[in-house]
Amino acid sequence: MKPDEIMFSPAVRAEQARRGSRESYARRAAAGRFANELSADAIAFIGKRDSAYLATASADGQPYVQHRGGPPGFLKALDERTIAFAEYSGNKQYISIGHLAVNERSFLFFMDYANAQRLKLWGSARVSDDPVLLGRVARPGYSGRIELAIVFTVLAWDWNCSRHIPRLVLPSPRDRPALC
Repeated sequence: MKPDEIMFSPAVRAEQARRGSRESYARRAAAGRFANELSADAIAFIGKRDSAYLATASADGQPYVQHRGGPPGFLKALDERTIAFAEYSGNKQYISIGHLAVNERSFLFFMDYANAQRLKLWGSARVSDDPVLLGRVARPGYSGRIELAIVFTVLAWDWNCSRHIPRLVLPSPRDRPALC
């Protein structure tokens, strides 16, 4: 499938047509503005993040979104189509991992509040316990315990409009809550 076919299902395209934005997105697609390989700018942006949101769905389509965090650089671009990151020990619900066992479709959402930027990635994901990969996603000096790695294959991506992104100020490290 082409990236815009992944991003915009027939139902989405129909709604875009009904509301007047379909031609604009069709022109962007025809000009190659939607891609399945990350640009150098997108890879650099991802590499600086200390936070992302991973969306998965159960076999019957029940959606779930979960925050993933770590030190800047915990999200690793293995190549232009693959992102990997450590699955740190947390609340032990394992909803995302359970969903990925039966439905690989997933979505990564990255937000940079300070610079009003957001990046959307559509793709598929899998869980890995490969020791070599776990070593690649480990962050020396970070106290979180790695249980597994999640490997995300990019099928489509897009920068999102910066309108309506609030400018948030991060608390100092001493004001952050304790880890789980």
